[in-house]
Formats: sequence, C-alpha cells, structure tokens
Amino acid sequence: MENTLFDRTFRDSEGKITIAQPPNLPLIVWILASLLKLVLTTGKVNLGLELLAFGSLFTWAWEELFQGVNYFRRALGLIVLVGLMASKMQ
Repeated sequence: MENTLFDRTFRDSEGKITIAQPPNLPLIVWILASLLKLVLTTGKVNLGLELLAFGSLFTWAWEELFQGVNYFRRALGLIVLVGLMASKMQ
C-alpha cells in the first residue's frame, strides 16, 4: 500500500482516518475549568481556573504537536498553541 500525503495527513498508524478522538485528560481538565470559570467569575478562584484552563490546553496542544497520530492532529496542536500565545499577547 502506497503511503500518500492524504494517508500521512489523515490516517493513524492502524490506517484509520483520525480527525477527532475522545478527549484525553488535559482536554477534560480544560473543559471543566472553562465551565467553572463561567460560574465563578471573580476572585482568586477565577484566576486559578484561568491558569488551570490555559495550562491544560497548552499541554494538550503541545502533546498533539509532538505526538499527534497524523499531520492533521499535529497541525491542530500547532494552531491551538499559536492561538493561545496570541491570546496572551493582547
């Protein structure tokens, strides 16, 4: 079987097309922290949740960038990482 650019971009090591996956721990933590930030909108708890959300999404993006199962997932990690950095430079 020929390993085409499409295969390297969208298929995992088992040959399955992989665009989305079940959330891993950093992504679950980011979702929970982000939801809690909507409820607890002020104070040190909100700041702590903001740091937790940022750190966990940064971790998820870093892992995708360097350990993603295909080029699409690695590009997704890079895009999220660049977006996180840009959001903090405002």
